[in-house]
Amino acid sequence: MGANISQLERDIGSEQFPSNEHYFGLVNFGNTCYSNSVLQALYFCKPFRDRVLEYKAKNKRTKETLLTCLADLFHSIATQKKKVGSIAPKKFIARLRKEKEEFDNYMQQDAHEFLNFLINHISEIILAERQQNSTTNNIKSKGTGENGTAHTPPEPTWVHEIFQGILTSETRCLNCENVSSKDEDFFDLQVDIEQNTSITHCLRCFSNTETLCSDNKFKCDNCSSYQEAQKRMRVKKLPMILALHLKRFKYMEQYNRHIKVSHRVVFPLELRLFNTSDDAVNPDRLYDLVAVVIHCGSGPNRGHYISIVKSHGFWLLFDDDQVDKIDASTIEDFYGLTSDTQKSSETGYILFYQSRESL
Repeated sequence: MGANISQLERDIGSEQFPSNEHYFGLVNFGNTCYSNSVLQALYFCKPFRDRVLEYKAKNKRTKETLLTCLADLFHSIATQKKKVGSIAPKKFIARLRKEKEEFDNYMQQDAHEFLNFLINHISEIILAERQQNSTTNNIKSKGTGENGTAHTPPEPTWVHEIFQGILTSETRCLNCENVSSKDEDFFDLQVDIEQNTSITHCLRCFSNTETLCSDNKFKCDNCSSYQEAQKRMRVKKLPMILALHLKRFKYMEQYNRHIKVSHRVVFPLELRLFNTSDDAVNPDRLYDLVAVVIHCGSGPNRGHYISIVKSHGFWLLFDDDQVDKIDASTIEDFYGLTSDTQKSSETGYILFYQSRESL
């Protein structure tokens, strides 16, 4: 290998370096690590990357949106001549700041809020473009009159196909035993955390049965009155990519601000959900960890975000424009702290699990 080969290429080794892969860090524009870390995680969620690049290939002449900027960025990384390096996501950040004023400053933002905004915003763009195309086509076919589709929900976008799951909240009346359930969609699951637990434990708590009683009784349609009831949340549709958000920032009354919870939460390299509903479509889906967004530091508005990703069997750490190969055993360093006296911490914040059949 030549003298100008990067350390990363040396660490991976020319034999092992995946032929069609590029590892590029992202330049930080004054506290944009919250978006850099999420963008890297998403880039290494293969189904998402593929669809974004496909979108780029198909949409040659569209007006600039956050999605076209994302597609340009992903395309730029995927077509680099060099295998490793760094790239400045200038256009994407400029567009993001135009799109949402909360991000239009040099303050540290919340990576989860950014992920949420990005995924929802992209799916809205796709729906709007689809709407526009069908309107144009309808006009071309000289207005085929009302086609009666006004009330049908829109077909899911590829963003939904990748990230959307369905939760069902089941409530059982303790008087008549009648069970009523209500479904809701999610793009990510937000779980509460406790000290020295695991993701499995967090998900178990998420689906614990809660009793609705006294002031909080449930109005049972069957009994036509308020009754004591039991309620629990279960997963009905398991998404292709399961994004788990660990609620690490808690609002504390006495401090009048959010405090970081650095509790140690173990996240496994493979995960199977067991808090599924009886009518779940694919309850045995096995997930592999593909990326983790990590928060470093003591509070939500100070500190730093980095991400670790799995690519072709090895793990990489992306810290803005720096990229390093890490040992899988290093992942344990990001579980969190075992005691509250330790101060500085690097903790897993958003976990991306990809279902094995889509790998």
